[in-house]
Amino acid sequence: MTLRFIASSRLPTPWGVFTMHGFEDNETGKEHVALTYGELGGDQPVLARIHSECLTGDALFSLRCDCGFQLQEALKRIAEEGRGALLYLRQEGRGIGLINKIRAYHLQDAGADTVEANEKLGFAADMRDYSMLPVMLEHLGIRTVRLMTNNPRKVDALQRYGLQVAERLAITTGLNPHNAGYLDTKASKLGHMMSSADFTAAEAAAKNNKNN
Repeated sequence: MTLRFIASSRLPTPWGVFTMHGFEDNETGKEHVALTYGELGGDQPVLARIHSECLTGDALFSLRCDCGFQLQEALKRIAEEGRGALLYLRQEGRGIGLINKIRAYHLQDAGADTVEANEKLGFAADMRDYSMLPVMLEHLGIRTVRLMTNNPRKVDALQRYGLQVAERLAITTGLNPHNAGYLDTKASKLGHMMSSADFTAAEAAAKNNKNN
C-alpha cells in the first residue's frame, strides 16, 4: 500500500464542523477520506467507523441497503460524542465497483440475493481491502478505537494490522421493506452481527431521543 496524505480542510455538516483529510494511493489512484471531530490525541479509545463508499445509499438515498443510514448515524454519534473519526474508503459495491454493482442489482431484481449476485458475476461476496487503514489511522494519531460496525470482518481487519479495538458498537438503523432481505442475507451469509431485535431496539431509542 503506497498511501500518502494530501491535504486537510474544514467540512461543515448538519451534525457539526468536521475536518476532512484526503489520502491518495499512488498505485491505484484511489482517493480515500477521513472525517475527524474534536481532539484525537491521548490514550482514550476513539469512537470510529470504517465506511465503504456506497454512492447509491450515501448520495442517491437508496433504500436497498442501510449504508446511507449508517453513514449519517455514525456522523451524528461522533458529533454527539465530541470526538471521533470516520474513514471513508473508496470501495463501491463491497469492492466490485459501481457498474458491476448495478449489474448485481439487476440480478437481485430477478431474485438473487446480494451474495448470489456477486458470485454470478464472478466475484467473491466481499472484495474489500483494508490495508490502507494503518496509514490513515497513524496519520490521525489513533491507536485504539471503539468501532461502530455490525461486520466482524472489520474488527478482524484492524486487529490483523496490529490496531486495537477496545469495543464494538452495533450500528443498526434504516430497516425498511426494500432492504429487509438484504439485511437478512448480510446476517445469515456474511456473518453481520444484527437481528430484527437490534433494529427494534435502535428505533425505540431513536424515538425516545426525539421525544426528549
